[in-house]
Amino acid sequence: MGAAPSSRGVAVVTGGSAGLGRAVVRELAERGWDVAALARGRDGLAGAVADVAARGRRGLGVVCDVADHRAVEAAASRVEAELGPVEVWVNDAMASVFAAFWDVDPDDYARATATTYFGYVNGTRAALARMRPRDRGRIVQVGSALAYRGIPLQSAYCGAKHAIRGFTESVTTELLHEGSSVTVSTVHMPGMNTTQFGWVRSALPQHPQPVAPIYQPELCARVVGDVVDRPRRTTWVGGSTVATVLGNYVLGPVLDRYLARTGVDGQQSDQPRSAMVGDYLEQPVPGDHGARGPFDERSRARSPQVWALRHRRTLGGAAAGAAALTAGLLARSRR
Repeated sequence: MGAAPSSRGVAVVTGGSAGLGRAVVRELAERGWDVAALARGRDGLAGAVADVAARGRRGLGVVCDVADHRAVEAAASRVEAELGPVEVWVNDAMASVFAAFWDVDPDDYARATATTYFGYVNGTRAALARMRPRDRGRIVQVGSALAYRGIPLQSAYCGAKHAIRGFTESVTTELLHEGSSVTVSTVHMPGMNTTQFGWVRSALPQHPQPVAPIYQPELCARVVGDVVDRPRRTTWVGGSTVATVLGNYVLGPVLDRYLARTGVDGQQSDQPRSAMVGDYLEQPVPGDHGARGPFDERSRARSPQVWALRHRRTLGGAAAGAAALTAGLLARSRR
């Protein structure tokens, strides 16, 4: 066997033990990065490290609660000590509670916010503490269509995602002000077939599910990999995300009424709540659950919007060529 190709550098993925984070860990390893996964669950971290090793790269799993800024700082120091300087940091860890706002325990609300919002704050702080002195590095925030449009039953999650947008915009302007070469990108996701719907804390009578259309996490992870390779400020993934964001700007009150009618039932499957794996709000769910949730049969592995997004350079070249050809033909016709 030949020697493995040299690494492109070190990447960190928070929430890398399961769901989209797990798919991102695999994607970055495929692209040549050594990857450290931060999460609470030891079983999932061991699986993530094995995924990285299977792709010929170095992996590291660090048990870490991203809501604890000291734990995140210590994790970042360990990653640099064992793998090397962090070049890429992907914030993905999240938590949610499925219930009407008035039915959510205040401590549960605070916990979901601490993980989803302050987890990104803590991860960004740890990344910048290392990247700014070196004047290089890429931070990717995994956002959501729900960062633009709140829906029923997920007020803690929607609030946190909205807060991440404002926080990221502030940090971006501060980096621009000091002339930093560090980039911060946000990739806003659609509903995905991930593990969270099997272990989210829920007061619903039925098993929770993503808002349709549902996409496979691997499809979305490829877009994260593209943004790591070519950073850009904001990326919307999936036609449903584009429609949600743009629709909310012009049809906000209409969407309020539409979601009031459809949003509660639309986030519950026909399976009973007892079919869920467990509750991960306070403690990780034991076992290695991988990237995907239980909705394979209803999930999309392809998207015309994602295809166009990933091939926009080719499409732009083709459009430019067509325009030049048309201009040439028009000029000839005039002559």
